[in-house]
Amino acid sequence: MYALNKVKEYRKHRDLTQIELARRVGVARQTINLIENGKYNPSLSLCISLAKELLTDLNALFWEEEDEEQNT
Repeated sequence: MYALNKVKEYRKHRDLTQIELARRVGVARQTINLIENGKYNPSLSLCISLAKELLTDLNALFWEEEDEEQNT
């Protein structure tokens, strides 16, 4: 199952609008919208900026959570 990133969740938790977040990381509001909807893959640099502004890390913000399967 494809999991979208958690940018919107973290943005709302910080009580930021898309415009406010976009200004803080130096992109257009439309870019934030596309990222939140999984229609744009941001550069690593932008991912890092988003994580810093949203007070989290890249793993929490962008990586899918998968069921852990242990090979025994």
